[in-house]
Amino acid sequence: MNRIHFISGFALTIFISLHLFNHFISVFGAEAHIELMNILRIVYRNVIVETILLTAVSVQIISGSKLFLSKRKLVKDYFEKLQIWTGLYLGFFIIVHVGAVLIGRHILNLDTNYYFGVMGLNTFPFNLFFIPYYGFAIFSFFGHIAAIHFQKMNKRFLGLEVKQQSNFILITGIVVTVIIMYGLTGGFIGVKIPVEYDIILGK
Repeated sequence: MNRIHFISGFALTIFISLHLFNHFISVFGAEAHIELMNILRIVYRNVIVETILLTAVSVQIISGSKLFLSKRKLVKDYFEKLQIWTGLYLGFFIIVHVGAVLIGRHILNLDTNYYFGVMGLNTFPFNLFFIPYYGFAIFSFFGHIAAIHFQKMNKRFLGLEVKQQSNFILITGIVVTVIIMYGLTGGFIGVKIPVEYDIILGK
């Protein structure tokens, strides 16, 4: 089960890293974000890659849930706890996020681009939920990687002990989270959303 979870997680990590880099580019504006997304979609928005990703998501959720139930009472140290709880949140987030994108694409017939993703982040009072919802998802991704790194690595790198390395990953995650949220909220001043996306909020 651990091996299956690791393999499916590795596949998802590649996609999520590209996805987060795409969001990182939003600091340069919506146009830059959409331009990069259109390039990346050539790679991942096709039947073969989407099938692999959706399969990896399903395997990750099922295996992750079983691992959480079996390990939640056995974990003791900080990074073990970080791994299972960030994993649980990531599982919840991925189910909701993937479901929302599929509904947006196939039921609402929307282009699930930058504006689709940031609608809730830039609309009061929905942003009171969506900002921590997205922010903690990004941090949880880095937190999960930091915890796995702590378990898998047992040596020094660039003069840092493995615990220091994992803490560095966590700090990087916090910084990246703030930068991405800055970009997705138009520099914390809000983004003007095209009217066709009002349907998301039932307008």
